[in-house]
Amino acid sequence: MEIGQKVKVFRLRDRVSSSIAQKLGKIGVIEGYKVTDGCGIGVVVKFEDNTATWFFEDEIKPV
Repeated sequence: MEIGQKVKVFRLRDRVSSSIAQKLGKIGVIEGYKVTDGCGIGVVVKFEDNTATWFFEDEIKPV
């Protein structure tokens, strides 16, 4: 996955806040990467409402 690529959130691995849960099924653009706590690399996704949050790569897919 590359910065600038459009992706869709299709699953959530863990329990998350309601604001993040609302992103399920939404399309956003990869804005950057985040090093997680030893479990791998996360992807920062920015959405149309100008919010951004990170997801694991297996929680998103290209559109």
